[in-house]
Amino acid sequence: MSEILRIENIKSGYDEKVVLKDVSFEARKGELIGIIGPNGSGKTTLARNITKVLPLMHGKILYDGYDIEGLNLNAIAKKISFVPQEINTVFSLSVFDLVMMGRFPYVGRFREETQSDFEIVKKALEVTHTHDFLTRSLDEISSGEKQRVLIAKALAQEPELLILDEPTSRLDIGHQIVIMDMLKRLNSQKGITILSILHDLNIASDYCDRLILLDNGRVSGIGTPEEIIDYRFIEDVYKVTVVIKPSPATGRPHVVLSPNEKPIS
Repeated sequence: MSEILRIENIKSGYDEKVVLKDVSFEARKGELIGIIGPNGSGKTTLARNITKVLPLMHGKILYDGYDIEGLNLNAIAKKISFVPQEINTVFSLSVFDLVMMGRFPYVGRFREETQSDFEIVKKALEVTHTHDFLTRSLDEISSGEKQRVLIAKALAQEPELLILDEPTSRLDIGHQIVIMDMLKRLNSQKGITILSILHDLNIASDYCDRLILLDNGRVSGIGTPEEIIDYRFIEDVYKVTVVIKPSPATGRPHVVLSPNEKPIS
C-alpha cells in the first residue's frame, strides 16, 4: 500500500504549553489505524494538527506527498474529514441539513446544491443507516444515532482520509459495535483510510490494522495489535497491572485489568 499521510517530527500545543513532542509516523492508503493513549497524551491535539485546525510549532505533515501548510482549509476538507466526539449547534438542525453541510467545500457560499450534491448526501445517509430519520432534529435522536449522522456528514465530503475523535465514547456496547462495524466496512469496501482515536483498548485491538500509542505527547509504540497490546507497553503507559489474553471471538489480544485491591466479600 502506498503512503497517504506522513507526520514528521511535529511539535504542537496551545499558547506556551507544548503537548506533542517529536511525533513521527506514516499511514498507508486503506489502513485502519487506532490512536490510543491515556487522557492528556495528545490524541485530540494530533487530530487537530492533521486537519489544520491547530498550527504546528515545528515539523511537517504531508498528505499524499504535499505539505498541508501549503493547502487551504477548503482543499483539505475535500480530502480529509474529521468526526468530533459531539456537535454543539445554536439552532436545532435537521439530520438532513447537517449532513448537507458536508458538501460545503464543494458548494461554498454562493452555489446552490445540485442534484449531484443531493445524491451524495442520500448515499451517505444510506451507508450510515440514518436515512429513516433525515427530517428529524438532532435534538430528537439518540447519541448512537447522532454519531452515525456525524459520520454521514463526514462521508458527504467524499474524503480519502477519515479521522474520528473517540467515536464510541458515551455509547453503550451495542452502539459501539454498530459504529465500529460501520467503520470497518467503510475501510474495507470503500477503501477509506481511517485514523480513529479510541479509549477502549480491546475495541482498538479487534478492529485496527495498526495502533499508535501516545504517552505524554510522544509516540511510545507503533505496530500491530499483537505488538502494542502487550502487558509491558500497557502497564508502563497506563500505570496499571493487566493480564493480556486472546479474545475468544477474534483471537486478537485483549486487556484484562487486575485490581490493586481485593474485592470486598
